[in-house]
Amino acid sequence: MIKLSHCLAWCLAGMMSGCATVEPDFNTVMPVTGPPVTSNNTPYSECLAALDDIKGANRLPVIAVGQIADKTGQRTYSTLTESTALTQGVSEMLISALFKSGKVELTERLDVRVPLAEQQLVERKAMAYAPVPIAVLPANFTILGALTELNYNIASGGTRLYVSGIGASVRTAVINVGLDLRLVDVRSFRTLYVSTLQKQIVGYEVEAGVFRFFGNQLIEFDSGAVRNEPLQLGVRSVVEMGAYQILTEGLGLPVPDRAACQPQAGHYLAVKQEERNNEKNQ
Repeated sequence: MIKLSHCLAWCLAGMMSGCATVEPDFNTVMPVTGPPVTSNNTPYSECLAALDDIKGANRLPVIAVGQIADKTGQRTYSTLTESTALTQGVSEMLISALFKSGKVELTERLDVRVPLAEQQLVERKAMAYAPVPIAVLPANFTILGALTELNYNIASGGTRLYVSGIGASVRTAVINVGLDLRLVDVRSFRTLYVSTLQKQIVGYEVEAGVFRFFGNQLIEFDSGAVRNEPLQLGVRSVVEMGAYQILTEGLGLPVPDRAACQPQAGHYLAVKQEERNNEKNQ
């Protein structure tokens, strides 16, 4: 019987001799395209889209989104350089969420560098022709806030069983993110409504393996899969639910009859603004 080590040596020698005769190919390489581009929606995007179906709202509120900062202080070192663990584009996510509702007028306040530069060019008479005079849409409300929580490993567990070198294992982990948003009247500076939400993000790993000796050789075979809920998609989900709460509970838009458009039971629901006003007037 030919020994396993001799077979491995012959295979390796054949591979090396084959590599020596391969000519380099300098032709254009077609890239792998992967799945097609899709809309970046969450389970709560349908709730925002349902608001757009509500008829009769003629005078839409004008909202300016401010800086929604990452105040978790969490950093990641999973790459060669240090970076933040959470997205720094929460303000842009909120703008997209409000636009999906179709029930607000958005006026830009987050980045006005280009419009201000245009105005300066007009004042210096540097334009090729006189543009239409600037008429900035004034805001009724602004939305401010921050990512305030990122808690790692709030729950984890696993099971592992191997018998005679054959077995499998399962591991799970849960983290969560938190977001605090507030609706502010730009004329009175009053905070009219506050939304505070969190979402748990889950992941799991399944692995199976075989570890056996064949003669004096150890053969190891592993197979497994890892599935994680995208962390930044979890952030977008919290942002869209926060936008939905601001529009319905904060600004009083009718609530669509959908159970999925409410926070899950077990969490304190935000008090509606009209109830707050009634308590103050009593």
